[in-house]
Amino acid sequence: MHDDLIARAKAWLAEDPDAETREELARLIDAGDMDELAARFSGTLQFGTAGLRGELGAGPMRMNRGVVIRAAAGLAAYLKKSGTPYGGDGAGLVVIGYDARHKSADFARDTAAVMTGAGLRAAVLPRPLPTPVLAFAVRHLGAVAGVEVTASHNPPRDNGYKVYLGDGSQIVPPADAEIAAEIDAIASLDDVPRPESGWETLDDAVLDAYLARTDAVLGAGSPRTARTVYTAMHGVGRDVLLAAFARAGFPESVLVAEQADPDPDFPTVAFPNPEEPGAMDLAFARARATDPDLVIANDPDADRCAVAVKDGGDWRMLRGDEVGALLAAHLVRRGARGTFAESIVSSSLLGRIAGKAGLPYEETLTGFKWIARVDGLRYGYEEALGYCVDPEGVRDKDGITAALLITELASVLKEEGRTLLDLLDDLAVEHGLHATDQLSVRVKDLSLIADAMRRLREQPPAELAGLPVTRAEDLSLGTDRLPPTDGLRYTLTGARVIVRPSGTEPKLKCYLEVVVPVADHAGLPAARARAAELLNAVRRDLSAAAGI
Repeated sequence: MHDDLIARAKAWLAEDPDAETREELARLIDAGDMDELAARFSGTLQFGTAGLRGELGAGPMRMNRGVVIRAAAGLAAYLKKSGTPYGGDGAGLVVIGYDARHKSADFARDTAAVMTGAGLRAAVLPRPLPTPVLAFAVRHLGAVAGVEVTASHNPPRDNGYKVYLGDGSQIVPPADAEIAAEIDAIASLDDVPRPESGWETLDDAVLDAYLARTDAVLGAGSPRTARTVYTAMHGVGRDVLLAAFARAGFPESVLVAEQADPDPDFPTVAFPNPEEPGAMDLAFARARATDPDLVIANDPDADRCAVAVKDGGDWRMLRGDEVGALLAAHLVRRGARGTFAESIVSSSLLGRIAGKAGLPYEETLTGFKWIARVDGLRYGYEEALGYCVDPEGVRDKDGITAALLITELASVLKEEGRTLLDLLDDLAVEHGLHATDQLSVRVKDLSLIADAMRRLREQPPAELAGLPVTRAEDLSLGTDRLPPTDGLRYTLTGARVIVRPSGTEPKLKCYLEVVVPVADHAGLPAARARAAELLNAVRRDLSAAAGI
């Protein structure tokens, strides 16, 4: 075992193209650090529907240039076998974007070299830009595929690799397994041609086209008066969002200066995710000092959008489900037509809003790779701060256009002497108070997640918070409307619970919703108290049932 591990590490070292990871791996080999070597060489980082995501470092279980070159070669082989890359005008185009994380630019350049060496055309975005710009570019440029190098809102030590196909949406099965098989078939990096040049670095024309497309998001002649505080969370959203807001005619956002510049170390936050405790503290401090109408935050690659409002004497972040419902109500009021869609872990309020408006409604599996594929999609959202408000432009979540639309809504309400919270109250009276929460457990040992799922499958709860479970579904078996996925769904009288392992982080995630009828606005405080009581009890009982 010892000799085999050292041999595999030395073989990897011999073809590692990166001086930093070569040095790192050589140190581990020289030190005889078998535990660390075993962690790096216990398998390979698995390519799936989220592409690749993992900790930076040497070895096949980490994100590094060797892993990325293999992934790019596997994607190129898949594209060539699928028959899409070659048309009458020659090789198909693969467009590549990247964020400002450690190694992102290197991974983008390696991908361009591999695509070029495989006989495809490659074009790299001009600098670190938001993920939605890449998703837009795939369709805008008529590419056969796109790659975004990003780990979104993961910790600084991580990076990732997200793949889009020619329709501009992320890969879904079976494409992920077919690409993974091509990656596995690569014996050596020496077999992967990587020329030093031959690809194109795009200019700002594609970004200009993306910004021009944002005009389609807003209503003609709508108010543009809401004032905002904005944080880019040390990511790449600032310049694009400011340009989009200036183009739309909104007041210039007040920036959270400490988080405005791209910084791959994310020095002011424990996790660069607006949903994480403390991540919005600096933005709230800026809002207290400047008293805007709302606070807007993007995650580091700007595909997510967080919104905070003044509630009483201080600021609080709206839940993704609240923003999802607000945007839906705004689009309905503007006369939007087409299908409204959301993932199964998001609030059922969207279905009520769409139903009352006479609009088609669909539920999908978690992730915009599924939401973006809904036929006739007009609007889609996911509770994890992801919103697709312009599916013809970007077939993915887009934190820039979502920020524009929520700021337009705040402006409309401001002209009426109302706020986003007032509209949420109206929706609760009209459709019932839909209160959501999440029980999320981060683990170091992934077996704890498997144990919890097994425990719930073997002994599903009969009731939670005193509410009987009227239906228990094992989503790994699929349903008449959903393909199989590792998850459990419990329908209760007046509530719903979904339990699933995260697809991108070492977390078990439990999504809770309770619906409390409200007769009128005067009944809202009592309904909120009842909802909070029920959510706490559901969380407690579910935690006990899962053993977490």
